[in-house]
Amino acid sequence: MYHNSKTKIIIRKNLFSIICAVLVWILGVSFYLFSFYVPIIENSDLQSNITLALGIIPSACLGTYLFFKNSYTKPAILALSFVIVVTLLDALITVPVFIIPNGGNYSTFFGDPMFYTIAVELYFIVLYFGNHLNKK
Repeated sequence: MYHNSKTKIIIRKNLFSIICAVLVWILGVSFYLFSFYVPIIENSDLQSNITLALGIIPSACLGTYLFFKNSYTKPAILALSFVIVVTLLDALITVPVFIIPNGGNYSTFFGDPMFYTIAVELYFIVLYFGNHLNKK
């Protein structure tokens, strides 16, 4: 009985971390796409990457807050799960739906150093904010 109950808690916690990561991904994609509708600089790719880099901060904080409000895991584990889920969603949805129709491909998307910069940014925001929330 105890083992079954503990397993359910672990599954629920992992599923909830995935749901929070999906929320972060949805918000990130929304920031990225929205930037194309408000042209501020001539280079729209640079503008979208800057917007995403700035928009990922409140998105990651919100996802982290929602997770730690209802569950607990080590912040480093949560950060890593967020990066993995977001990367998988980028491979399965972002690239085929938004990048390829606009002339891009998997190589240019995942070969862009900005992708890795934003992934590292996401990891450290979740790690830092998760540690901050756990100190309270």
